[in-house]
Amino acid sequence: MMLTAVIFLIIGLILLVWSADRLVYGAAALARNYGIAPLVIGMTILAMGSSAPEMVVSATAALNGKTDTAVGNVIGSNIANIALILGLTALIRPLSISSAVLRRELPMMMAVTLIAGILLWNNYLSFIEGIVLIALFAAFILTMLKISKDKDYQDDPMLTEQESEIPQGVSNKAAAGWVVLGLLLLPYSANLLVDSAVTIAEYFGMSDLVIGLTIIAIGTSLPELAASVAGVLKGEDDMAVGNIIGSNIFNILAVMGIPALLNPSAINPLVMGRDYYVMFAISALLVVLALAKQRKLGRIAGFILFACFVVYQGYLLVNLSA
Repeated sequence: MMLTAVIFLIIGLILLVWSADRLVYGAAALARNYGIAPLVIGMTILAMGSSAPEMVVSATAALNGKTDTAVGNVIGSNIANIALILGLTALIRPLSISSAVLRRELPMMMAVTLIAGILLWNNYLSFIEGIVLIALFAAFILTMLKISKDKDYQDDPMLTEQESEIPQGVSNKAAAGWVVLGLLLLPYSANLLVDSAVTIAEYFGMSDLVIGLTIIAIGTSLPELAASVAGVLKGEDDMAVGNIIGSNIFNILAVMGIPALLNPSAINPLVMGRDYYVMFAISALLVVLALAKQRKLGRIAGFILFACFVVYQGYLLVNLSA
């Protein structure tokens, strides 16, 4: 039973990441074929693509009555995105931040993180709060689209790097096929992942919250890890950082908004008593490091971030039932 659950968990993660990638690939190709501006595609489809696994998993968990897992997925993914992924990426090669768009997104990320704290303060995620989060998500997308059309940002490094990632030469038939396949596999793989994670959690006595903060959060952050490492190896530092910042904003607004709409319910008090403050502190640390005078994430910064992640995960693993 346990070994089977681990195998299915791994299969679910692989299918989840792969199907999300294929869905984004097909959607971006279709958008290009129908004449949508590359900058718009980069700021919407590509930017949201890395958060697709979190969205589907959170929706699946909420529908299964596991709102703690869904919220844990959001907070755990945001912590993993910064501390694990940017930490490891900066250790591979220091990251230079030259994008003006990024410098505008960082304060947005902190504002959204503060909003999450306000909404979660009473240890309850309500339907109205879900509407607020989704409305803010729509407003964020519109703001980023406006920025992408601003002449002052047309040559911004991050936007240019995003545009280069849009697939070319893909027929409408092939693109539509990838979209359909992605849409079919995403919910299936998410169900497989959540069911396996619940089995593992019960075996080890892990709480719904901890399973969301650890296994599921790290698993659904794999697309961001792949995108960031690939970006830095190609010298696309701004996009590597931009993927993380955008993903964290999407996670709070859209990924946490979905379970609020699907299954409004009380959440584990430890979310606000422990995990939210870790997410806030890690986010604030990134802002300080990224907006410092040198505008660079060096190897020392990468080590600090990665060390924070190891200590936090170690604490959670020692307190599995909390």
